Amino acid sequence: MRVRSRTAIAAGLVVAVVVAVGIWLVVRQVGGRLGLPLAGRTCVVQADGQVRLDADQMANAATIAAIGTQRKMPERAVVVALATAYQESGLRNLAGGDRDSVGLFQQRPSQGWGTGEQIGDPRYAANKFYAALKRVRGWEKLRVTEAAQRVQRSAYPEAYEKWADESQVLTRALLGQATGAVACTVGSTPLMRGEAAAAALTRGLSLDWGLPGTASQADLPGLAVPAADQLNGWRYAHWLVSHASDHGVKRVRFDGLEWTAEDGTWGRVTDAPVADRRVLAEVFADV
Repeated sequence: MRVRSRTAIAAGLVVAVVVAVGIWLVVRQVGGRLGLPLAGRTCVVQADGQVRLDADQMANAATIAAIGTQRKMPERAVVVALATAYQESGLRNLAGGDRDSVGLFQQRPSQGWGTGEQIGDPRYAANKFYAALKRVRGWEKLRVTEAAQRVQRSAYPEAYEKWADESQVLTRALLGQATGAVACTVGSTPLMRGEAAAAALTRGLSLDWGLPGTASQADLPGLAVPAADQLNGWRYAHWLVSHASDHGVKRVRFDGLEWTAEDGTWGRVTDAPVADRRVLAEVFADV
C-alpha cells in the first residue's frame, strides 16, 4: 500500500507540473489578453476605434505615450511600445514574471535592463524600451510585432501583432490627435486630495512630458497647464484624465469641453474663454 501511495503521489506531482507548464505557455502565448480585467473597466478611449481599460492600465498607457513624445520618438514608436506592454504585462506594472522579469515590459535585470527597482518605475522602463528600439536599424519599416521582437526577443515573436490595433487607438488619443477621446469614471473616494494631489499632478506632468512647471488656480484646488496649441492641449488633457483615479482629479477643462469624475464623460461648456489655451484641472478638495 505504501508503494502504491508513493507512486500515486509521484504521478500527481508530475501531472501538476505538466498543468503548470501548460498554463504558463498559454499565458505567454496570449499575453496580456488574460491580464485584462473582465469587469469594472473604468476608461473608454475612442479614436477611430474603441479601447476599454481600467484605471491602472490607462495611467500606464498615458505615461508610455508621454515618455515617447518627450524623447521625440515618432508616433509609430509609441504604437510599438504600447503593443509590447500590452503583450508582456497587460499594461500593468508587474512586480515579477518569468524568471527575473519586472514591470510593464517584463525587462530583466540579468539582461542589463537595470536593477529590479529601476525597471519597476514605469518611466524608467519606457525610456529603456524606446532607447533600445531606436538602436534597431530600420525599425520604422518593420511590422509592429517585428519591431517589438527585435527589442524583446520573445519566444512568441508574432504575439505583439494582435495588440497593434488597440495600440493605434490609444496612441492617437494620447498624442492629442482626437478630441475628448479619453473618458474615465472615477470613484467618490480618490487616493489623493487637495494640495497633495495638485503637487503629484505637477510632478507627474513634469516627469512624463518634461514640462517646466504649471500654475496653481487661485479659485480652485488644482492647476493650469499652458498649451502651445490644440494638439498639445489634448495631450495634457487626456493625460490628466488617464491619471485621474490615482491623482484625485475631479474635473478637466480644455477647448470648450469639460470632463468630470462624477459623469466620467466630456461635455461642452459655454463659459470657457475662446482664446484660453490652458488645460485646467481641478482636484478633489481636502475633506
